[in-house]
Amino acid sequence: MARIAVIGAGMGALAAAARLAVAGHRVAVYERTDTYGGALRRFERDGFSFDTGPGLLPLPAVYRDLFVKTGKEPLEACVELVQADPSSRHVFADGTAVSLPNASRAGVVAALDEALGAGAGARWGDFLVRAREAWDRTRRPLLEEPLWPNWRVLAEREPYPAVPHKRLLRTRRAGTLAEIGAWELRDPRLAALLESHALAWGLDPRTAPASAAVLPYMEHAFGTWYVRGGLRELARAVYERCLARRVEFHFGADVTGVLEKDGRVSGIELADGAVAEADVVVAGVAPGTLDRLTAGQVLRGGGEVPPQPAAAARLTVLLALRGSRPEGTAHRTVVHTPDREAELDALFSAAAPGAEPTVTVLRPDDPRPAPEGHEAVTLSTVVPARPDLPWDDLAARVIAVAGRAVPDLRDRLLWHEVRTPADIAESTGAEGGAVPVPALAAAGGRLLHPSGTTRVPGLFTVGGWAHPGGGLPHAGMSGALVAGLIVEGPDFRGSQ
Repeated sequence: MARIAVIGAGMGALAAAARLAVAGHRVAVYERTDTYGGALRRFERDGFSFDTGPGLLPLPAVYRDLFVKTGKEPLEACVELVQADPSSRHVFADGTAVSLPNASRAGVVAALDEALGAGAGARWGDFLVRAREAWDRTRRPLLEEPLWPNWRVLAEREPYPAVPHKRLLRTRRAGTLAEIGAWELRDPRLAALLESHALAWGLDPRTAPASAAVLPYMEHAFGTWYVRGGLRELARAVYERCLARRVEFHFGADVTGVLEKDGRVSGIELADGAVAEADVVVAGVAPGTLDRLTAGQVLRGGGEVPPQPAAAARLTVLLALRGSRPEGTAHRTVVHTPDREAELDALFSAAAPGAEPTVTVLRPDDPRPAPEGHEAVTLSTVVPARPDLPWDDLAARVIAVAGRAVPDLRDRLLWHEVRTPADIAESTGAEGGAVPVPALAAAGGRLLHPSGTTRVPGLFTVGGWAHPGGGLPHAGMSGALVAGLIVEGPDFRGSQ
């Protein structure tokens, strides 16, 4: 039985802790804040409650597997999972709108044909077939296995089977998400639908590899799910599973260093000078924090994995509305910008923010987050991971955009709260409140994440900043992979 210290109580760290405890190890989690869940936090005021992190769950099978492997009670016995149907509603710049059924290819094709014109659904359906091929080619190495030592195979090969396109007397294939939209979908609204999946992660569709097609495919194939009471309930359930497996938790425990002895990990040091001895340390922290804890000695990636691009952050606006949620309202509505280039330049080219942003509006069909006769609505948009933006002005712009999805918003608004990237930084420790992106193939490897192993024997990394990257499913997979590497050793190759 090994003594294992886990730094941080984010979802990847919790998933690893539960699995390691079941394997017979003595696990202790050290979290610098006063609660668990990482980005899965909750804000409460006047009887309203809001998720301040992710509001929907793709690929719930990841957490179903976690609960199957760590106890007798399945996930559904601990939280109430419901499919969000429609999966999403999209309001485009020209005023057209479409609601997309959850996990139904035929339904999506029919809805797009009706809203955008004959042929739109077929083009999107054909794209999903190609996206599935990219998914099939990359699913195991990017999600279910530790990062390959020869990761350059993933970095250099584009798995998306782009359609040949004649351009300037030459035949070319789409290499970016934007080129897929322009050359294969051939409708600015379909292109906006496609690009919104990348933009939600702070990826510029003009440079994001075509392999990012797997992002909309995952949602289409596996559905979009909501946890009654909010996604914070998922964090609670995983935390309670850890407690049931006798994982120890130390909150308000600020880890200031990872200790080494004889060339391998020996424990951690806390801000009060205390030392916790450990045979293994699992760090569920952002890269900058890990560098500080190890005095830069870990060399995460160390030339083995290319550096990632600067990540974006999110601005979230929480709305308390008088009046109940109207029957038939979509859980999620994406309101697309009327000026794509201006929005992308403001996000990725250091231009002054001024464009109307793309805004996601979450209105769950759930009475728990608001007092009777009221509604709790969450708005979010991608912003640069910078501390110097006029957040109140941006929040006002976000609320104005949301009015296209909630026409009576201004009349119903009781109050609003703004959650900036600084709030994300406080809860996750990520510099600038940056949000890690899911691992993607191609692009020279710049969207791959460092392996869960490090150059320091006994030190592992877990969570969104480690392979396989950001997102709730990816965090759960990261925990499973790191637990496998610790329990079974470096030859572990993932679940079969």
